[in-house]
Amino acid sequence: MLDAATYSALSALEIAREVNAGQLSAVEVAAAALELAEQRGPRHGAFTCLAPERAIADGERTDQRIAAGERLPLAGVPCPIKDLNQVAGLPWEAGSAALRGNRATVDDPIVGWFGEAGTSMVGKTTVPEFGLPCYTEPDTGAPARTPWDPTRSAGGSSGGAAAAVAAGIVPIAHGSDAGGSIRIPASACGLVGLKVSRGLISSGNRPPGPGLGTDGVLSRTVRDTALALDVLAGPRPGDSYWAPVALDGYLAACDRAPEPLTIGLLTTPVIAADAAVHAACLDAVARAGLLLEGLGHRVVDAPVPFPAERWQAFASVWSVGALGIPLPPEAESALTPLTRWLRETGRAASALEYAQALGAIQLLTQQVAQEWDGFDIVVTPTLAQPPAPVGSLRDDADPAGDFAAQTRFTPWTSVYNLTGRPAISLPLHTARVDGPESPELPIGVMLGGRFGAEETLLGLAAALESVAPWGRPTLG
Repeated sequence: MLDAATYSALSALEIAREVNAGQLSAVEVAAAALELAEQRGPRHGAFTCLAPERAIADGERTDQRIAAGERLPLAGVPCPIKDLNQVAGLPWEAGSAALRGNRATVDDPIVGWFGEAGTSMVGKTTVPEFGLPCYTEPDTGAPARTPWDPTRSAGGSSGGAAAAVAAGIVPIAHGSDAGGSIRIPASACGLVGLKVSRGLISSGNRPPGPGLGTDGVLSRTVRDTALALDVLAGPRPGDSYWAPVALDGYLAACDRAPEPLTIGLLTTPVIAADAAVHAACLDAVARAGLLLEGLGHRVVDAPVPFPAERWQAFASVWSVGALGIPLPPEAESALTPLTRWLRETGRAASALEYAQALGAIQLLTQQVAQEWDGFDIVVTPTLAQPPAPVGSLRDDADPAGDFAAQTRFTPWTSVYNLTGRPAISLPLHTARVDGPESPELPIGVMLGGRFGAEETLLGLAAALESVAPWGRPTLG
């Protein structure tokens, strides 16, 4: 039997290798993950529900496929699904009291994509209401907490996913990112979080809309993220647009250190000019710059690509997106004040204003490309502050102030959702922000690239991981 400590130390790449070789069974891996989920999940608010029957059935199917001669890229890898997505037969509440008791009748396409690759679906991970805020504090259950310091938030909106990975329950977890929702919790939980180029991963059965969001994973290693991207990348029937896919795959890119690059450092906030940047976040970027210079790259300062007020196009599209969530009128009273405020803001926008916002996003995309054309990579802090104490950002009495505080906490991440460019958060730094006896906290550094530059990002990220490997939290 696979013991919890041995299992928890394994990467997704190692699990898949052992299961494909017949050294481990997918069923015993799923059982180990479920045991840890029951032990550790509640403390960190990681899951909305577990799915033991589904996970064991998935493991049995994988073991049968391996016995029949198949080799699967994610053979036996436990991978929960974010509760914004449907998994047939399981609760699907999207973090909202308005959907309390709702159950899904079908699997969303991404559940099938992971399943075909050999994963075991061990449960649903916690999200804030409809994935809208950058913290995970739903009215439907416990908040998601970073395992580095459970008094602090795991971030959002993929907060439960990040908590599950950082707590060693699973090696990867499904996430999604429309404004930073993979990279924010990656920073708060000391993980790797990649938002890919627009169209590299299919939107599945969701309308592509303005193209802000994409699926992905949270992981502990760059190679696990690349392994999952090899599974998810590429167009699916019916996609209206797609990005080019690496010819020899993304895992292979991790073994190719990039040729010398020109890398820009930027610590000035972009979308919130009044955001205060914590010294630990500045230190993280400075350290990353030294590491990159040591790897042979040219490191210079990068400019702010556009004035903060031009970001309002994102805010307009975000609020109209919240309004577009299909809910009956009687559900409004069950929504959080933030969601109600966003929907009211969206309701007040005219069709012309929305069309102008979409046009403004296209113009910003062009401007960012021009301003950053001289850089192969731009490096910023992922967040302006260390992981936030639970409850410190949510403000039900002032939802407009809540939203403004979120922009100050995340003054760089949504630039990449607006422009469709890829970006990855790496846990390159830690700090004790409340004195020498306080818990060590992860501080993420974000590397952003040109459109379609995932191979360069992953190769550079893997090189950084090799020279500055990151640790894991001490679990109580």
